[in-house]
Amino acid sequence: MRAQPIVAGSAVALLMTVTSAGGVAAAENWPAWRGPTGDGVSTETGLPVEWDTERNIAWKLPMPAWSGSTPIVWGDLIFLNVAVDDDDIELWCLDRDTGEPIWQRHLSAGNRRLRKQNMSSPSPVTDGEHVWVMTGTGILKAFDVDGNELWMRDIPASYGPFGLNWGYASSPLLHGGALFVQVLHGMRTDDPSYVLRIDALSGETVWRVERPTLAVRESPDSYSTPALLEYDGTTEIVITGGDAVTGHDPETGQELWRADGLNPTRQRDYRIVASPLVHDGVIYAPTSVRPLLALRPGGRGDVLDTHVVWSSDDGPDVPTPVTDGDYFYVVNDRGIVYVTDAKTGAPVYGPERIRRGTYSASPVLADGRIYVTNENGMTTVLRAGPEFEVLAENDFDDYVLSSPAVSEGQLFIRTTGHLYAIGDRRSPPAVTENVAVEAAAAEDEPPAPVDEPQQAVSWRTLVVGAGIVLAVAVLLVAGWRWGSRRR
Repeated sequence: MRAQPIVAGSAVALLMTVTSAGGVAAAENWPAWRGPTGDGVSTETGLPVEWDTERNIAWKLPMPAWSGSTPIVWGDLIFLNVAVDDDDIELWCLDRDTGEPIWQRHLSAGNRRLRKQNMSSPSPVTDGEHVWVMTGTGILKAFDVDGNELWMRDIPASYGPFGLNWGYASSPLLHGGALFVQVLHGMRTDDPSYVLRIDALSGETVWRVERPTLAVRESPDSYSTPALLEYDGTTEIVITGGDAVTGHDPETGQELWRADGLNPTRQRDYRIVASPLVHDGVIYAPTSVRPLLALRPGGRGDVLDTHVVWSSDDGPDVPTPVTDGDYFYVVNDRGIVYVTDAKTGAPVYGPERIRRGTYSASPVLADGRIYVTNENGMTTVLRAGPEFEVLAENDFDDYVLSSPAVSEGQLFIRTTGHLYAIGDRRSPPAVTENVAVEAAAAEDEPPAPVDEPQQAVSWRTLVVGAGIVLAVAVLLVAGWRWGSRRR
């Protein structure tokens, strides 16, 4: 009698495989600051290369102020952390097709400007059913996608005021039903730095662990966002700041390993802005330009002398780098590009200059191109790969701190004056979860009149569905015969 479970399992697996092969892959969302894989890489193709404030623009929505927060895209919705005036911060939910606001919710009072940063800098994060957002004032809120507030936390009220020199800017990391929030500070406080795990549905603190540092003066301050490391069945949370990169157990917060090498000479102003990233099993840890460390995973304790694969003195300060696993792309604050071998650190090309300016937004890698925007609103499009080639320069002529987002054939870039949707949305046909069921149902009713392209899709669906039904039937018969012999 063991035959039936085996056949049922095989039938389900085959059904999932054929349905996936016969359908179109789900469109890619941009659910967090660095996209679906947390490293600034998108699998989207056919993206726009050239545009300006009017050309190749699907829509643009006026913005009340600049922000370092990136637009977050899920399906038909866009979420924005917005400083609406000199005091208030809101979460906006937009219609992705029109840019029109669907709802706006108050997050916090106390907005203020610290140099070029305001208190809307952290980017939201979403799982498609909920959205979570942090403010520079330390208010963390959860909403459902209809705008209903689920819970609120005042992090400074629980654990003491933030003490970063330029205000809090780290975005939460969402993983495994939890938000991982770092508070790494020291310039304006004597309180210890710490990391939190917060239950995403209840808002309760699961654990809080202090993160010690030997950094002094401003060097304990970190504006980076945690990264997720997964390898050999192990999951770790990677944190940079306070002169070190560390790996933590997501279940307990315990520090598993540390490389205290991001500020070898213990300079007093080595705050970290660019975030760590993980790609193809390599951990990349930027600091304040030099050194940038690349480490292999699996270490425990002090890994500075054992797990650093390569280092570079040509790192960024503010923009987080990006890699495709073959090449590692750095754009520094002055628009100088360095490309190295991602696995060895060997130079590939650079320094190469793109348009002069100050660069704060992080580059995005998509469609074989690098998209990088400077503070003057100029987006340079570079060809990805081993040779330096500028494909286009696109000028919005407006102040920009926010990094681009990519979804369904479009780019989203936020300037001081507007949020722009660049290019046309390219939605795939709906994916049928169970083609066989729909095909069987279609036999009971006459087909509705459709135009030629839709008819082609319908016939393909029927053919795939018939194939699935036949395959399942063969497997069931084979399983019955096998079970009969066993009996």
